[in-house]
Amino acid sequence: MSALTNRIWVSLALVGVAVVWGGTFVVVKDAIEIYPVFAFLGWRFWIAVIAFLLIFPSVIRKLDRKTIAVGIFAGAFLCLGFVFQTIGLQGTTASRAAFITGLFVVITPLLQALLLRRMPSAMVAIGALIALVGLWFLSGGNNGSWQAGDTSVLVAAFAYSAHIIILGSIGRRHAVLPLTFVQLAFMAVVCSGVSLVTEPIALPGAGSVWLAILFTGVLASAVAFAVQTYAQRHISPARTALILITEPAFGGVFGWLAGDVFTIGAIAGAALILAGMILSEIVSLRKADRDTIVHETTIEGPSVAMMRE
Repeated sequence: MSALTNRIWVSLALVGVAVVWGGTFVVVKDAIEIYPVFAFLGWRFWIAVIAFLLIFPSVIRKLDRKTIAVGIFAGAFLCLGFVFQTIGLQGTTASRAAFITGLFVVITPLLQALLLRRMPSAMVAIGALIALVGLWFLSGGNNGSWQAGDTSVLVAAFAYSAHIIILGSIGRRHAVLPLTFVQLAFMAVVCSGVSLVTEPIALPGAGSVWLAILFTGVLASAVAFAVQTYAQRHISPARTALILITEPAFGGVFGWLAGDVFTIGAIAGAALILAGMILSEIVSLRKADRDTIVHETTIEGPSVAMMRE
C-alpha cells in the first residue's frame, strides 16, 4: 500500500471514529432512560478496560507508580466529565449535548491562559468568541430555552478541558497507553462503586442497554483509541484533530434522525460553534506541527481527550 493510499484509509478510519463518537450521544441518552447512570458508566468502562487489554495486552508491563498517580489525577477530571455529560443527557437533547461538549476545544486555551499563564493567540480568542455567540444562538438566545441538562453538559466541557491541560502538561512525561489504561480503570472503579452505594443493584435487562454498553465501551473507547493511536503515526496532529472535531456535527445529524428539532437559530448556533472550534484548533495544531514531532502525547486538541466519548 502506497503512503498516499495509507493516509487516505487512515483519514477515513478517523472519520469513522468521529461518526461513532457522534452516535454515542443518542445511544447513551436512550440507555440511561431505562438504566441508572452510574451503573451504565461502570459497565461501560469495565468493558472498555477488558477490550483495551485485549487490544494492548502489553500495557500492564508498562505501568509504574508515577504513571498510575498521574492517570488517577487525570482520570478524576475525565470521570467528572463523563458523569456530568451523561447526567446532562437526561435533561437536554443529544444534538445540543454534542455541540456543547465540543466547546471544550475553545475552553481549553482559555483555561490555559487562566491557570498556566499561556495566553491564547488572537485567532484562538476570536474562535472562542464565535463559539460563545454560537452557544447563545443554540440555547435560544433571549427565548430562555436553556435547560438544566445544558448546564450539566457545559460543566462536563470544562472538566474535559481540565483533563486536556493535565495530559498536555504533566501527562506528557508518560506513555499514552498505560496512562489511558489507568484512567479507564479508575473510572470503572469509581462509577461502579458509586452505583453500588447509590443505585439499585441490577443487571441491564434490556438488550438495547447492553448494545449501548458494548458500543460505547468497545467501539467508542478501546477501538477508537487504537485507530487514533495508529493514525497519529501516519498523519499530522492537525489533520487528526480537524477530522475528529467533526464529532459534534455527526452528533447533530444523529440527534436530528432520532427526532431532535432544530430551529434556524439552533442551526446557526451549531454552525458558529463548529466554526469557532475549527478556527481555534487550526491555530493550536499548526503550532504543534511546527514545534513537535508526532509522538504518543503530542497534541492538546481533541485527540488528547480521546477516551471521553
